[in-house]
Amino acid sequence: QVQLVESGGGLVQAGGSLRLSCVASRRTFSDSPMGWFRQAPGKEREFVAAIYWISGGLTYADSVQGRFTISRDNAKNTVYLQMNSLKPEDTAVYYCAAGRTGWGLISPRAYDHWGQGTQVTVSS
Repeated sequence: QVQLVESGGGLVQAGGSLRLSCVASRRTFSDSPMGWFRQAPGKEREFVAAIYWISGGLTYADSVQGRFTISRDNAKNTVYLQMNSLKPEDTAVYYCAAGRTGWGLISPRAYDHWGQGTQVTVSS
């Protein structure tokens, strides 16, 4: 079992920045992915970004490409999401997730462990 703990959410004005962190209680030795998803009220959970622990391969949703940066610190079992140029439409609960090798990156079904979520609110 893997426990994931997110932090770093908060209230920020449009155009501002936040950095989310996700600490994993452990990680596998395979090249499994870590992902960030978000869910706004009344909407489905959507993919934001993901990165592989070992290879570092990563991908982003089109809506955040060029504004968000995902990174990882293997020594700390921590994944980060740097969010710049935030927009009101980025407002959501952001979830960190640990995925399974060979299941891809974008579908929530590829992930079998989830954090509790952290609220990000962007005011206009």
